[in-house]
Amino acid sequence: MSSFRQNQLLASDEPPAFERFELGHRLPVVVACDHASRRIPRALDGLGLPEAATQRHIAWDIGAAEVARALAQRLEVTAVLACYSRLVIDCNRHIDDPTSIVSESDGQVVPGNASLTPAARELRARACFWPYHEALEAALQALCNGPRVPALLAIHSFTPSMNDKPRPWHCGVLWDQDPRIAVPLIAALRAEAGLAVGDNEPYSGRHPADYTIDQHAENRGWPHVCVEIRQDLIAAAAGASGWADRLARMLKPILEDQGLYRQR
Repeated sequence: MSSFRQNQLLASDEPPAFERFELGHRLPVVVACDHASRRIPRALDGLGLPEAATQRHIAWDIGAAEVARALAQRLEVTAVLACYSRLVIDCNRHIDDPTSIVSESDGQVVPGNASLTPAARELRARACFWPYHEALEAALQALCNGPRVPALLAIHSFTPSMNDKPRPWHCGVLWDQDPRIAVPLIAALRAEAGLAVGDNEPYSGRHPADYTIDQHAENRGWPHVCVEIRQDLIAAAAGASGWADRLARMLKPILEDQGLYRQR
């Protein structure tokens, strides 16, 4: 029988808030995946949701974890993945953002998120949000060496349609002020026949609600990029592997430029 840590949300036999994979040290790069899992701590009783709801995109970025792990393996770098659902707490939102813990998502009411007390919100942040970001920060700091700074790659996925509007892009590259990785990556992707590539589509890297890239890289002037891939293309293992191959092939010449790893 599982026992719960004192004042903690997670049982002692449940996974920690993050997975860290050391897949090589060929480049000073960390791959992050904020929405890698649909897991919900047992103490939250599934947030009152039917099982089918937790398999939808509202709970996680479908296929993103597989791409992130495979990409890190191909690049021979570190990966850090969040282990709990965005419905528990969104690791890519400020904890005081209204969308940090949602009571409704894409038409699905989330009963377990209704009328949460500040203490309940803090418990989730302490269990799932802060440990993930502390692990990501530690992985990045381990790669700092004098003037050399690391690069951060964030992997997400998006639905083929939203609010009955189709999203025609196969992938999107999100960025704001730093073009060092994003612009050549967009060019490389667009040079591949048949790919519809969004530049800050279907979301924008300039969106103020995001957290991970802003907190760990952009605010410091460290190189970074966020890649969004359409979920129907990576839901199966073969698709995820293929997209990891594609991204690795296109990112390698960008990331092998040692001049990249400087504060901007």
